[in-house]
Parts: sequence; C-alpha cells; structure tokens
Amino acid sequence: MMTLQHYRPTRALINLEAIKENVRQLKKFLQPNVHIVAVVKANAYGHGDIQVTEAAIEAGATMLAVATPDEALHIRDFFPDIEILILGYTPVSFAKVAAEKNITLSVYSSDWITRLPTDVIQPIKVHIKVDSGMGRIGVTSIDELLDLYQSIEKSNCLILDGIFTHFATADEEDDSYFTKQVDKFKKFIDALPTKPRIVHVANTATMLTKDSTLQFDAVRFGISMYGLAPSPYVKNRLPFPIKEAFSLETELVAVKLLHKGESVGYGATFTAEESMYVGTIPIGYADGLIRRLGGQEVLIDGKRVPIIGRICMDQCMIALPTAYNIGEKVTLLGLQNKEEIAIDEWATKLETINYEIPCIITARVPRIYLKK
Repeated sequence: MMTLQHYRPTRALINLEAIKENVRQLKKFLQPNVHIVAVVKANAYGHGDIQVTEAAIEAGATMLAVATPDEALHIRDFFPDIEILILGYTPVSFAKVAAEKNITLSVYSSDWITRLPTDVIQPIKVHIKVDSGMGRIGVTSIDELLDLYQSIEKSNCLILDGIFTHFATADEEDDSYFTKQVDKFKKFIDALPTKPRIVHVANTATMLTKDSTLQFDAVRFGISMYGLAPSPYVKNRLPFPIKEAFSLETELVAVKLLHKGESVGYGATFTAEESMYVGTIPIGYADGLIRRLGGQEVLIDGKRVPIIGRICMDQCMIALPTAYNIGEKVTLLGLQNKEEIAIDEWATKLETINYEIPCIITARVPRIYLKK
C-alpha cells in the first residue's frame, strides 16, 4: 500500500546491486576463512538496515555490527539466525534480552559484569573492547584486560567470543600512530590466557590498505560497502573498484520567470541580475538538504545548475537555463546522463566526511531499493 510520503517526488534510490558487488569484491580480496562483518549501524549509514543486511548476507557477509541495542533488536526481528554484535555501550538492563535474542555484546569493564541482573541464566556472547588509542570505550591496560577476562571466566552467563579494537588513523598516510595502536593491541592479545574465537581489528581503511595479517578472523566492512572511500588517501589506493549505492532525486514542481531586480527566498538573499528562469523543487533542510548547501549544484537535463537563495524547510529554488516542464527530473546526488554529483562533493562543500551525508538525509525521504 502506498504511504503519503511516496506521493512526493523526492526520494533516495539505494542500489542494492552495488552493495552486493562491493561485498563480493571484498570477499575475493580477503584471506581465506576471514569473516565479513557488515556494519549496518545508523540505519545502514542512512541506506536502510534491513534491505542492506539482506543484500550483504546474499553477497557473503556472515556477521553484522550495529551501535545500539535498539538497532540490534530491529534487525533481529527480520534475521533470526545471523550473528549480531553491538559495537557500543549496552546497559546491563539489556543483558537478559541479549541472551534471549542471541545478540553479542561489547564489554570493557568488570564493574559492568558485577551489575548484571541475577536472573540472567542463558549464555551471552561477549567481545572485549580494547582501547588501543582511540580514547573512547575499551580497556586501556593489560591489568584491566586480565581483570575483565577473569570476571568473564568466573561468570555463569558470559561466553568470551571475541576481542577487538578500533584504529583512529588507519585512513591517513602517516601510519606512525596506527602502528602504535597495532603494537599495543598485539601485546594485549599475547597477554590473554586463551585467544577467543574471533579477533577483529580491521575497519574499512585497514582491510583495504594495510597488511593482510591484520585481517585476523574477521573484518568490519563499513563505509566502502556503500561505495564510499574512508578518505581521499584510501580512495587513491583502493585495491578494487567500489560502486556508490546512494542517490537522491526529485522533480520540478514550479517554474517561473524572474525579472531583473527580483529576489527569491527568505531574506531575499538572491536577486536576479538579469531576467532568468527559476525552478522550485520539493526538498529542504527537513529532508537533510541543510542550509549550508545553498549554492550547491544539482543536475537537470544532464546539466549542472545551482541552488539559489536560502534553502527552506521543505523546498528550495534552482536557477534554470530555460523553462523546463513541470515534472522534469532533478538529481541532487548521483548520475544523470554523463554528469555526476558524488557524495564526496557534498562532503567537501560542507567541510565534513562522506559518512555524514547519507546519514543526514532524514526518514521523511523514502528509500527506494533497486535490484536486478
């Protein structure tokens, strides 16, 4: 049944075949028997967690990673069997649910274990998080590690299934800090009385540009599963091509002639220096087209044209070279004819990283999934 949001022509197109191909390419690149952990946190980086998960599993992913308990539960409702790891903090109140739903937790504090509810009887798989230099969550010393290890071993409901860390500078050319983190993590592994089933350190940048021995037992495939490079440095060193999966489009809903001296938008910040055509498109900052994107170009008829004036909550205006018909397709992100506006272009405009762009496109914009 069609919902109201689908009546609006603004929509994000998610190319699931591109995601599958990115996973398949990685699978061929990895060492044998290395698990692919598909990172589908934050609604799969704004792409849609359920649909992306299905595509990733079909292409060869054998585990999933999310950030929060709620994300894990949402995915578990659709995928009852695949392993799901929560990378971030989990309150002890979620422990019993994690046991019932077979959701793996990250732990980094013996105190967390002492606060576990006494009615947790079913086993819970846990991965120890090591802070090797990121400065977020994780054990920071070998004494902390061994104390946590012993607490897990003594627990009646915890199973040590893995250990991992996260690199702060894997996507940079200077690898001095990265090497320090690697060396620290290896010392932590060597200090463990027994190595758990899964050791994982390789985020996207690590697996694509660093020593293959760092693939260990599993790699966490995040940003490049969606066809985006973690940084310009990595983009120039990709071992295989990746395909961008996210595009954004709408259409003209109004076209008018603006005479010389007339203005458009709040604050009348744009004034025509000569007569020109202006088009209105139904997308604004409530959809994620934030106001700082004023001046950003969009595509119409395969041509680049700028957004003019201030972006409104639900609409914005674009300069037109001619009077196009109502309903003419406008591409904000993606390919139109032979011209393309990539996510990296928006990231540069906003002085941010490409990770942020699909995440800021709000839920009001429906995701339309493209398959073969």
